[in-house]
Amino acid sequence: MRINPTSEIFDIPQFSYFQFGNDFTGSYGTLSYKITPGDEMTVQIWHSRLCSELAEIEEEHKYSMDEEGFHALLRWLETQVQPEQTSGEE
Repeated sequence: MRINPTSEIFDIPQFSYFQFGNDFTGSYGTLSYKITPGDEMTVQIWHSRLCSELAEIEEEHKYSMDEEGFHALLRWLETQVQPEQTSGEE
């Protein structure tokens, strides 16, 4: 786990990682996600172990490309985890 994590649930890098144009993918339980920076930050979610290119994307949201948008993205992503997933499963 990262020092000074940005999320209480996910092991996601700090905002500066995305400012350099890096994508980030991960999963938690059955939830998979991809964060893509650009003019806006895009987050996609799906329930599968397939990569984002092969998976059926279930939802996609866009947030402003700044610290405030980044934290809004994280809070939304955290709401997508089912309560039973946070009881120790990762």
